[in-house]
Amino acid sequence: MGYAVNDHGERPWGFWHVDEVHDGYIVKTITVKPGGVLSLQSHKHRSEIWEITEGFAEVTVGTTVMQLTIGETVEIPVNTLHRLANFSDSLLIVKEKQFGDILDEDDIVRYEDIYGRG
Repeated sequence: MGYAVNDHGERPWGFWHVDEVHDGYIVKTITVKPGGVLSLQSHKHRSEIWEITEGFAEVTVGTTVMQLTIGETVEIPVNTLHRLANFSDSLLIVKEKQFGDILDEDDIVRYEDIYGRG
């Protein structure tokens, strides 16, 4: 089952909200609390582009770790390990564009997670 506009979810690191749904892509807003770290993960059916709209992010893509700030973007190809973290004292807000034939929360393979999710 795919996403619908206004779908949302709370996570230990913060929350997400679906802003737009189109044929083949969606746009989400991801809000990461100070100290929040998403799992190290990959996706079998989608690629992503992250744009930082507020705050400072530590982004892992493959074996590369980078610091990004407002206005900067990063592309995450299908099947690529990636992680988003907020080690600052303020909120991190990211616009995430997902592209693929299957776009849903079931397309997450977790490799590491500080919150103990499998």
